[in-house]
Amino acid sequence: MKKLMLIILLLPGLLGFQRGNLRTITGTVTAKDDHLPLPGVSVIVKGTRIGIQTDSTGKYTIKVPDGYHVLSFVCVGFKRQDVNLGKHNVMNVELEASTNELREVVITGYQTQRKRNVMESVAVVSVPDASNALAGRAAGVQVQSQNTSVLNNVGAPGAASQIMIRGASSFAAAPVPNTESYSPIAENGFATVSDVPLSTFSIDVDAASYSNVRRFINNGQMPPADAVRIEEMINYFKYDLAGPTNNSPVAIHTELSSAPWNSKHRLLRIGLKAKTIEPKNLPPSNLVFLIDVSGSMDEPNKLPLVKSSMKMLVEQLRAQDKVAIVVYAGNAGLVLPSTSGDKKITIDDAIDNLSAGGSTAGGEGLILAYKIARENFIAKGNNRIVMATDGDFNVGPASDGDMEHLITKERESNVAISIMGFGMGNYKDSKMETLADKGNGNYAYIDNITEAHKALVSEFGGTLFTVAKDVKIQIEFNPAKVQAYRLLGYEDRLLAKEDFNNDKKDAGDMGSGHTVTALYEIVPAGIKDDYSGSVDPLKYQQTASVRPRNSSDEMMTIKFRYKQPESSVSKMSKVVVMDRPEEIGNTSADFKFAAAVAEFGMLLRDSQFKQQSTYAQVIDMAKEGKGEDQEGYRSEFIRLVKSARLLTKSELAVK
Repeated sequence: MKKLMLIILLLPGLLGFQRGNLRTITGTVTAKDDHLPLPGVSVIVKGTRIGIQTDSTGKYTIKVPDGYHVLSFVCVGFKRQDVNLGKHNVMNVELEASTNELREVVITGYQTQRKRNVMESVAVVSVPDASNALAGRAAGVQVQSQNTSVLNNVGAPGAASQIMIRGASSFAAAPVPNTESYSPIAENGFATVSDVPLSTFSIDVDAASYSNVRRFINNGQMPPADAVRIEEMINYFKYDLAGPTNNSPVAIHTELSSAPWNSKHRLLRIGLKAKTIEPKNLPPSNLVFLIDVSGSMDEPNKLPLVKSSMKMLVEQLRAQDKVAIVVYAGNAGLVLPSTSGDKKITIDDAIDNLSAGGSTAGGEGLILAYKIARENFIAKGNNRIVMATDGDFNVGPASDGDMEHLITKERESNVAISIMGFGMGNYKDSKMETLADKGNGNYAYIDNITEAHKALVSEFGGTLFTVAKDVKIQIEFNPAKVQAYRLLGYEDRLLAKEDFNNDKKDAGDMGSGHTVTALYEIVPAGIKDDYSGSVDPLKYQQTASVRPRNSSDEMMTIKFRYKQPESSVSKMSKVVVMDRPEEIGNTSADFKFAAAVAEFGMLLRDSQFKQQSTYAQVIDMAKEGKGEDQEGYRSEFIRLVKSARLLTKSELAVK
C-alpha cells in the first residue's frame, strides 16, 4: 500500500509535471546613469509570452516556468538587456541609456484598430517578418531598413498597445486617426494690483492631467498644450502638511521664496490640508457605479482595466456601504440593484459579466444613475456616482453644453460624482472635466492598474468622502509690496470677486486627508520687467492714484471660505502673509518639488511666462525636493522630465 501511495505521489513528476512548476523572481529596475527607478519596463520570460511591467517604483514580480532561465528587459530609450537568472530569485537590473534613442519610434494602435490584434508578447522579428507584422498591426507602415528590430506591446501597464521600431530605420507611417478633445486653456497672465487687487478662485482636487500627460510621454509623444493643466499636475502629488488642530475641517499653510525661473520674482505656495477621518469612522456610502460599455470601450486599456479598478474599490467597502451598477451603451440599464458592500462576490460577478458593444448614450446613463442614487439616498452619508468612461458620448445629450446643463441640474440632489477616465485615441477629456467641475466631483485619469490603486485605494478617503464643500480662496494684495501677480493654473476655476461671499455660487470640495496646493508668481513693488504692463492716461476721467493704507510688511491677506458637508452657510478664516521670503535653498522639500512640477508644466505648454525655465533646472529642483518618496511617484516624475527632454530634442532634430 505504501508503495502504491509513493507511485501516486511521484506520478506527476514522472509525467513531466515539473516543467510546469513556477519560480518567483522579483527585483528592481533602475537607470544606470542616475540610479533612479524605471517604471513601465517590460520584463519578459525569453522564449515565452509571459511578461510583466515594472511599477512606479521600478519593482517587478514575475513567475518563471522551469526550463526558462533568461529574462529580457525592454524600455523605450534604453538598451534591451537579457539576464541569465541562474539560481537567483532576486534580480536587480540597471538599464543603460540607448545612444539611438532619437531613432526609436513608437507606433500606437488607436480606436480604428482592434487592440487585441497587437496585444502579443514582446519579441524581435526578422526583416522578412517585419513588413508582414507591421502590415497587420499598423496599416500603412513600411520598414525600409535591413537593420531594424520590431518590438510589440512595450507600453506601460494598461497603456495602449504599441509596436516599437528600434534601429537605424527610416519609414513612412500612415496617420492614425485621433479624435481626442481638450478644452482650450487661456493661460492666466499677470494682473496689476492697482487695477485688480483681488484674486478669487475655487480650489480644485482633480489630478487627471498629470497621469494623462505621463501617458503621452511614456508613449513617445509630447502632450498637446491644452492637456496640460498645471494645478492638476501639482496636486497629483501628496504633500506633508499638518491638518487642522481646531474644529475647522481644513488647515491653511503658506511658504514664500523666489521663483526658480526668475529670481527677481517671488513664488508663494498656499497649501490646504483637510482633516483626516479614520476609515472606521467614515460615514456609510451609497455608491452607483456608472460604467460605459459602448463599443469604444472594447479595448484592453478600457473596459478590462475598468473592471479591475472597480473591483479594487469594492474591496474597500463595508457592510454599511452599498453599491449599484448602471451601464450604458445604446441605452442605459441597471445590472445590479443597490447591494450591501459585504456581498463582494455578488458585486464582483456583476462586474465580471460586463462586455462592450454599441453606441454611447452617456446622458441616459447619467440620468438613470442619479435616479438610482436618489432612491437609495443616505442622510448624512456619502452619496456618489463613480463614472468610468472614455467620454466618447454620441447618443442623446452629447455636447459639452448639454452635459453641463444636465449635471448642473442633477447636483441639486446632493449626489456627488467622481469621473474615472480611461483609454486613448478617442479620449474626451473636455467632457469629463466639465462633468467633474459642474457636478461637485473629482476627475482622475486611469492609465494603468497602479494608477487605479492610487486613486481608488491609497487615496480612497480623499477621493470619495467630502469634509468641506464649496471651498473658495480670495487674496487681497498690498500694493505697497506687490506690483503684479499671476495664479499658476486654475484657469477654469476663476471666480468673480463677488462670488466669494455668495453662498449660492458652487465651488470645489475637499475629501478626508486631502491636500491642495496653489502657486502665485509675484512681481514685487519697484521691480521693472515686461509683465506689469501699462496703459495711457484716460481722456475722459481722472485716474485715481492708489495710496496704500497699510505700510507694514504685510504682503497680502488670504481669505478662505468653506461649508460643512451638511450646511448651506459658509464660514471664513484668514491668514496674513508677510514680505519675508526664505532663500530657496532653505525652503521645504514640498515647496521645491511643487515649483519643479509647475515649471515642467510651463515647459510642456511652451508658456509665454516660462521665462528662464529649463528641463535641467526642473530635474535639479525635483531631486532636491524628492524627500523620502516612499511610493516612488516623485522619482517617476524625474524620469518623466528626462524623457520629455529627450522627446523635445528629437522634435528639434526633426525640424
